[in-house]
Amino acid sequence: MKSAEIDKLARRHGISLTRPSPDNREVAISGETKRKILSALKIDLAGAADHETGAPAAKKIARSFLPDFLSSTRVWGISLQLYELRSARNWGIGDFEDLSDIADLVGSLGADFVGLTPLHAPFLADPERCSPYEPSSRQHLNPLYIAVDRLPGFACSLELERQLAGLRQTDLVDYAGVARIKLRALRDLWPAWRQRSVIDEAYDPADFDAFITQGGNSLRLHALFECLSFSMVERGVGAGWQWWPADFQRFDSAAVAGFERGQADDVAFHMWLQWLAHRQLMQAADRARKAGLRIGLYLDLAVGEAVDGSATWSEPDTYVSKATIGSPPDPFAVDGQDWHLAGYLPSAIAAGEMSPFRRMVSAAMRYAGAIRIDHAAALRRLFLVPLGSRPDSGAYVRYPADRLLQILAEVSAEHRCLVIGEDLGLIPKGLQDDLAAAHILSYRILSYEQDAKGFKPADAYPVLALACISTHDHQTLAGWWRGADIQARRDHGIVPPDLTEKHLEDRKRERRYLKAALKAAGLDLPARLASEQTLRELTVSAYRFIARTPSLLVAVRLADLTDEKRPTNVPGTSDSYPNWKPKLSVLLTDLMSSPLLKSVTAAMREERPRV
Repeated sequence: MKSAEIDKLARRHGISLTRPSPDNREVAISGETKRKILSALKIDLAGAADHETGAPAAKKIARSFLPDFLSSTRVWGISLQLYELRSARNWGIGDFEDLSDIADLVGSLGADFVGLTPLHAPFLADPERCSPYEPSSRQHLNPLYIAVDRLPGFACSLELERQLAGLRQTDLVDYAGVARIKLRALRDLWPAWRQRSVIDEAYDPADFDAFITQGGNSLRLHALFECLSFSMVERGVGAGWQWWPADFQRFDSAAVAGFERGQADDVAFHMWLQWLAHRQLMQAADRARKAGLRIGLYLDLAVGEAVDGSATWSEPDTYVSKATIGSPPDPFAVDGQDWHLAGYLPSAIAAGEMSPFRRMVSAAMRYAGAIRIDHAAALRRLFLVPLGSRPDSGAYVRYPADRLLQILAEVSAEHRCLVIGEDLGLIPKGLQDDLAAAHILSYRILSYEQDAKGFKPADAYPVLALACISTHDHQTLAGWWRGADIQARRDHGIVPPDLTEKHLEDRKRERRYLKAALKAAGLDLPARLASEQTLRELTVSAYRFIARTPSLLVAVRLADLTDEKRPTNVPGTSDSYPNWKPKLSVLLTDLMSSPLLKSVTAAMREERPRV
């Protein structure tokens, strides 16, 4: 096929013929990249029109749900990672009972939501794969968050309590230890529950049966995947399906059918785990409502799934299989990035009455009053990197944005759930305007809201937005002020020393700009911000600043309130830093004794009184 024909075919299927460079130029993608991306999109070069995605249609943008009360008030909430919560009763990892307790606390403080990183299903057979942004499946939940001690029939032994005490004392979540003990205890409870000999109003067997019926093949195949994954790990093979023998790599093979026939009880057990997680998350959502949280739980959705997880194994025809999601070269990642995540096929994502996208967002909205779409640019395009290629050999591919926005509008109305889009980084021109027209809140981080003149004033923030100081990918505000994020990138070899020096100089200027913005807003600061106490005063003033923005929502990060020194995640690291493992330094029951929590939440109530 000639070059001009390849270009025509690439355009027809939404492949951009150029990508950006770190110096803001457009670089032509190669003919080889076009062919690889077309192959990844499952386009038959001889009969490509069969899978044509078509150009985006110009039409009125559908609007997602917004609660009526937000027309007359601005609200705030607290964001956290569920696993990081410490309590005297949990099993070394925050759980759904802790979530209920934190909802009570947040409600008592006058807040309206609890924001969480994804609760998606991980690889239970390989618990060290703990990133919530590389899940095995986004349509199912993480059973490690089940509060086992709240289940009917559970009784704790002295030996188990000794083991749990050890798990609680660690500063990092011991995922392998937690999984081993929780799954053993749950397996001990399963036989009696299977025989229906343990009856409890909150865990009605009839509800379990209905859950299985409603979950259908998606639930059954996820449970079957978990069984196979454990079996393969026991054999010394990997937990992900790409490591498995060829005849087990397809869910519809004779070998898999034979395995399932011999593992019916185990498959039912894993469906039971999903039901228990579902019941307890529903209970937590109910507790949040009863605690007065008008939005309730705010859940995050990862942009993709693990390439070798339950989702891609169960629905291979739904996912791009020969390319992964990434990002083109930019000034902070000059070679580009490959996130090694599987994305939906543009031709499949919105196809059918119960499309993959609809099922995915519905799976979160059933529990939530708000969802956040990670990497909201994916509503319009994804940067796909062909397998075996460098990230700078990737290309942007168009997605059916109008249809996805329509689905979000329909599902959000059904569940009365507002939508937030993480519209940061390299975003397509006009996307933020489209999201605003769709009533999808923009995501505004204080340190990103700068221009050549310094930090933007509070009144420059959009109304349809969530404003925050930082996220799970950042240091706390005090850590940012000290340049801890810059030092971490240097220490882990992400940024070379010469660039580190430049970043430290830039940070000095940013500190001056932030002080100027806060003072211009009438917020007093100590002359010298160096001690722990003065940095706490900075944190309070910064939260007052974003509370004064017109943005409908403000998220207060719990790690800021407990003055954590260790970041949640250091982007760009894998083995050199324990990402997604650090716990909070404070017990749940001791949070109210934190002077910083008292000061910041008092400031939020003053700046955003309940109306």
